[in-house]
Amino acid sequence: MSTGTSLSGPGNQVYADPKVTPGENAFQVDNTSDAYYNSPYYLRHKNQVQPIPPRRTGALPYINLADYLPGEMVTAITKAGKISFHAVGDTGAAKVSKTQTAGTAIAKEAAVANAMVADVRSSGVGGPAFFFHLGDVVYNFGEAQYYYDQFYEPFREYDRPIFAIPGNHDGMVFGPSSTAPQVPTLAAFLSNFCAAAPEPSPDAMSIARTVMTQPAVYFTLDAPFVSIIGLYSNVLDTGGGIISSQQGHFPLVDDQLTFLTEELQRLKAKRQAGERAIIIAVHHPPLSVDAKTGGSGGLMKDIDSCCKKAGVWPDALLSGHAHLYQRFTRTLNGRQVPYVVAGSGGYAATPPQQAAPPAGTVIGDHKLEVDPIIEFGYLTLTTDAKSLTMSFKTAPRGGTGTELDSVTVNLVQGRIVVSGAGIQSSGGTKPTTPPKKGSHPPTKTTRKR
Repeated sequence: MSTGTSLSGPGNQVYADPKVTPGENAFQVDNTSDAYYNSPYYLRHKNQVQPIPPRRTGALPYINLADYLPGEMVTAITKAGKISFHAVGDTGAAKVSKTQTAGTAIAKEAAVANAMVADVRSSGVGGPAFFFHLGDVVYNFGEAQYYYDQFYEPFREYDRPIFAIPGNHDGMVFGPSSTAPQVPTLAAFLSNFCAAAPEPSPDAMSIARTVMTQPAVYFTLDAPFVSIIGLYSNVLDTGGGIISSQQGHFPLVDDQLTFLTEELQRLKAKRQAGERAIIIAVHHPPLSVDAKTGGSGGLMKDIDSCCKKAGVWPDALLSGHAHLYQRFTRTLNGRQVPYVVAGSGGYAATPPQQAAPPAGTVIGDHKLEVDPIIEFGYLTLTTDAKSLTMSFKTAPRGGTGTELDSVTVNLVQGRIVVSGAGIQSSGGTKPTTPPKKGSHPPTKTTRKR
């Protein structure tokens, strides 16, 4: 529960809800969408992508953090010479089964949200400035009726802006019938994250947080010392994500290759001058030990082509989708780039659906740095544009979180200088002390939800 006042942005944005409210132990709207996975409509359309809504008329493809935080906070960040922020995906509390009640599902997401809230409260102005969500805000379908239970209520005390890219479930729609979707894809995501003005959301019920005003479902967030280019990788549940038609194979309303190339070109001079780091965020992971939840060659090929055309590569790439934590090092133009999967935000903690290679395995230009961590948790990133540190911390129910992995990149040299929960590394090598294994026993699953 919250008892303080809520942070206000310069555009009258409201973030945390100051009212005292009890935590949920049951859904306001039961998620009864399991029937969809056996419906004729799903079986007919499960391998089809959905159209991408265009950018809001008149909006630029990028936004500035200064338009979302009070001026004194932005000044303090600039004066400190560094910025921190949170990132994780797959937060929606909807995994209810014979062995897990709605209350348990809600509590798992709440543990992650509450740990992030504690970070903000304990560190004040110098702490995390915002949360960048890596997709799958709600499950199993991206309809407005699920936003209160799975987003607004769990994060009601998170007193910072929450930016987001959609995940595949945010773009999937169902409705009251199993024969066809009843609302357009991404309609609820657009209402809650891409609105024209920061007004109260009807999906938030009595919670005070206002909607976000991102220009589109893919966009760039410019902040002091860092720019995050967020991409939308569409609705495919298995087989990887897409950001283009891939030479006509997937008909699309919009193609993000031009956007990505132009944004990289826009940021190139500041990156080369050491003024900002560049991070790419996309829900489906280009690299994953679990072939059924990522590892899309087409997605990575498209991103690579844009980077080559622009003549600049990201300093890190963040993804979700696979419900665990993974970290790879990819060597690009002589630079070591962390590729991190953090789909551990609350929906599930799921072991890979086949045996994962051991940490230290090198395949082509990338290396698996740690054994997959099958725990609920989140990332904290800190950068001064000269170095970038990413830390993964667990968020157990009723317990104290533990940092299980960390990586620091020297952005000037393009070299990893610390790897594995603060253990010194000789350039992206395996930690000498392996991270803690997940407490969840390996299980074989037939469908990623």
